[in-house]
Amino acid sequence: MKPSSAMGDGKVYDESTKVNATKGDVVLDGPDGVDLMMTPEAAERTAEELEKGAAAAAGQRRLAKYPHQPK
Repeated sequence: MKPSSAMGDGKVYDESTKVNATKGDVVLDGPDGVDLMMTPEAAERTAEELEKGAAAAAGQRRLAKYPHQPK
């Protein structure tokens, strides 16, 4: 799946999603009513993608402080 430049309603949340395991599924309970279930395999892949995305976003924030960086 290709990344989307605009996802959902465009809100940016500063609170994490709660994650639990129930009957062999992974249950996510997040802000603004986010509620979904995943297989353990899908949850592991999602965790990897979240980690990559978080690292990229943190790098973008750091680099934004330097005026010599292209916009």
